[in-house]
Amino acid sequence: MAEGDVMGGLITLAVAVVAYSLVASRLDRWWITGPMVFVAAGAILGPGGLDVLPLSLTDETVLIITELTLALLLFSSASTVRLRDVEGDTGLPRRLLFVGLPLTIVAGALLAFLMFPGVGWAAAALLATILAPTDAALGLAVVTDKAVPVRIRRALNVESGLNDGIATPFVTLFIAVVAAEEGLGETAWGLEALTQIGLAIVAAVVVGYLGGKLLAVANDRGWTSRVSDQIAILALALLAYQGSVAIGGNGFIAAFAGGILFGAATSGRLAAPVQFTETLGLAGSFLVWSLFGALFVGALLTEDFAAKPIVYAILSLTVIRMLPVAIVLVGTRLRPATVAFMGWFGPRGLASVVFTLLALEEIERGGGAMLLETITWTILLSVVLHGISAPPLAARYGASIAKAGEIPEKAPAGEPRIRLHDLAGRHRHEGQQARATT
Repeated sequence: MAEGDVMGGLITLAVAVVAYSLVASRLDRWWITGPMVFVAAGAILGPGGLDVLPLSLTDETVLIITELTLALLLFSSASTVRLRDVEGDTGLPRRLLFVGLPLTIVAGALLAFLMFPGVGWAAAALLATILAPTDAALGLAVVTDKAVPVRIRRALNVESGLNDGIATPFVTLFIAVVAAEEGLGETAWGLEALTQIGLAIVAAVVVGYLGGKLLAVANDRGWTSRVSDQIAILALALLAYQGSVAIGGNGFIAAFAGGILFGAATSGRLAAPVQFTETLGLAGSFLVWSLFGALFVGALLTEDFAAKPIVYAILSLTVIRMLPVAIVLVGTRLRPATVAFMGWFGPRGLASVVFTLLALEEIERGGGAMLLETITWTILLSVVLHGISAPPLAARYGASIAKAGEIPEKAPAGEPRIRLHDLAGRHRHEGQQARATT
């Protein structure tokens, strides 16, 4: 890619960001979200459209941008979203994360194996795992509309903040399995995957915990400033990711685990300066959504449509998500409307895009273009359907709950800490500020 082409493309995207920012509140009233805008912009400006963004899936720059964006958001989300933040009500998040997520992966893998002949179990499991993490930022109204009970908003928020990090080791494992099956990787794929995970944990401890302790001590003694705290946290997030990669570990696992350990080391006292890192991740997410539109959606919309990927996408967003949620919520005495509401709002976003780019070779060899189309359709439909349905359904659901008496949904609880990331995401914004950044 020529330097002039790159600069021209970046200038065009910068203009799109400014234009969106000027009318963000108005678009929000029409249920048009930031991801919708930037996916559409990417599709129009990319190779399948005006070709103003001369990008390709083989560009190293594309992968670097997406990887760093997810790393920043994983670190910032994990450092501020902790199960202890739910004030003793960890039941719903635990069910969704540690039972619902594995069930979603299993169900998605089974469906892929049955629907796509010739696709092995490893490739089917990889597809399902890529599409398992949720991104609450695609349906921001669900976790910011105070008509929705605090307990429900909080559960969906914590699930979204943590499930992409939890899914990362499984993505790593299935990539190694598919590569080994195709003769592209180590035959000892289990050892290779465990090595990456183990080295990532080492990097997370050194950078996240020790770095967090050093920063906390310096902060307590008044040696740091507000700006230096922000810069130090950003540097730690990047160091956790890149340091792990440098020693052969998985950078995303290191960023996620490093964020958790950083939050533990600082006891959550540096949550405010973490927002700087989160904001940079949010800005990067706009670019990633544009890349998704240019490289995936643009190509998809210029080719003949295949039925199976669309059918799988619809089932992934409904049955494959909603049935596991219904199963894990048995015994909670939540209303059927609440179970359906929580089941529907499991958007597929930033993490799925980044995982797709990481596993691109394995996806293409494990199942061909059909699996790539399936992932693209699932994410695209999620961006549109969850984006336009979040405001009206949140308002309608909240109104119905408000009319009820004493029900489990209204169990006393403090306000949740809103931490969202957008292309995986999670940012703290309410009201006008929330609408201006989604």
